[in-house]
Amino acid sequence: MARVLVTETLSEGGLDLLRAAGHAVDVRTGLGPEQLLEAVRGVEALVIRSATKVTAELLEAGRDLVVVGRAGVGLDNVDVAAATERGVMVVNAPESNIVSAAEHAMALLLAQARNIPQAHAALVAGRWERSRFEGVELHGKTLGIVGLGRIGALVAQRAHGFGMRIVAHDPYVSDERAKKIGVELCPLDELVAQCDFLTIHLPKNKETANLIGKDLLAKAKRGIRIVNASRGGVLDEEALAQAIESGQVKGAALDVFSSEPCTQSPLFELPSVVVTPHLGASTGEAQDRAGEQIAEQVVLALAGDFVPYAVNIAARSASEAVRPYLSLAERLGHVIAALSEGLPDRLEVIVEGALFGEDLGILTLAALKGVLAEGSDEPVSYVNAPRLASERGLEVRETSTAAAIEYVSLVTLRSSAHAVSGTLAGRNAAERIVMIDDHGVELPFAEHLLVVRNDDRPGMIGVVGLACGDAGVSISSMAVGQTAGGATTALMAVATDSPVPDEVIRALSSTPGILDVHRVHGGGPAER
Repeated sequence: MARVLVTETLSEGGLDLLRAAGHAVDVRTGLGPEQLLEAVRGVEALVIRSATKVTAELLEAGRDLVVVGRAGVGLDNVDVAAATERGVMVVNAPESNIVSAAEHAMALLLAQARNIPQAHAALVAGRWERSRFEGVELHGKTLGIVGLGRIGALVAQRAHGFGMRIVAHDPYVSDERAKKIGVELCPLDELVAQCDFLTIHLPKNKETANLIGKDLLAKAKRGIRIVNASRGGVLDEEALAQAIESGQVKGAALDVFSSEPCTQSPLFELPSVVVTPHLGASTGEAQDRAGEQIAEQVVLALAGDFVPYAVNIAARSASEAVRPYLSLAERLGHVIAALSEGLPDRLEVIVEGALFGEDLGILTLAALKGVLAEGSDEPVSYVNAPRLASERGLEVRETSTAAAIEYVSLVTLRSSAHAVSGTLAGRNAAERIVMIDDHGVELPFAEHLLVVRNDDRPGMIGVVGLACGDAGVSISSMAVGQTAGGATTALMAVATDSPVPDEVIRALSSTPGILDVHRVHGGGPAER
């Protein structure tokens, strides 16, 4: 029997599952920070939702903790790195609310198209304004879905039932996968230019922050209607308000906001905007599923069994020889995803040298974590990475050989279009990139990296350096390499102290002699 502390409301079904497994369940909601520090002492499992903050200090107090369970998807309120360091498993319930979220997106779509909240408010206020609230049909219209993960795919399925044409943008989904669910993939600019309705289903990260902003809205089909039931901050709310006022956007429906709780916004003053207070997962069924799923995961963790929704810990099953390379493989995954601008068409994980003969399966999982990190609407773990790769149509292959020409061990990730290699170097086993797209380069990983492929001619380094300098971006290190065999192209890998702005990327891309430019985020220190 283990002690389980539940600090937020959990479904009775979930509590019953914990008790049926023989555990002592202590439900204590509304605890303050000091009370929580005291309550967690001697507890083996902690079950939370979104309000409880699981900090390094709390984990230190909970010295007996085996598992922290988050009854929901997001883990922003859990210090996963600190939990991993202490050997505490973190689990979530990533499939608990996907149906509810998809249905709420459709509800917002219909409410916006038919002016349902506005008509309701007028009627209960004593006004019969039938002619004022003329709407539009969904049938025959084009729906653009930004983010074709599990929720986006469910929205597509439901929209098909309304007779809509579906187009989508998701660089982490293969064409083959999209075709199977009756969706046509296209670049984001092309998508907004042709769709009548746009619905957003993206995680919030560096790549997606304010992705739907002023510039993109200006390129949209005039009269587009926008729904956001995913994450606040992906849609620039100020830019949206301006676009609605100008008539570029006909209307919008939002369930999420950049800052929550949100009770004031310029959007609230616009009659063509429908809003709800983050209700996407607020159904009885979703709450029941979240409670039951997290209880199942906690019971498995306490029993020492395989836990399907664990988001950490699995790396500890790697051998002593392989374990130091897991962070390297994950970082390489970030780099090849950035070079591919999304999901590679395929992924080959190639290991050369001293690691030959080791079980390399977990190294491949680490690489997948890096590749999928920016494009998943749930935290990517060693456990769920294969499922997410399969859902997105990513073919993965492992190759190993005992021969390594220049390095003791070398890890390479390769697709049909791009490749990146890394190794551990020196007395401190520092992680270094040593090849990008078959150009020999060597430099440390950095949080911000610019990769430029150019004609091999004088002056190109100066062009890049000047562009960064004019933008106030400092270069911390740089490596330049030619293509093996003496080809006429060269490649620069430039580590910077801050992200290179979009306008610099555009300017460099149009400069004669520069063939392509890629910006890499997340190549810096990985969570261990």
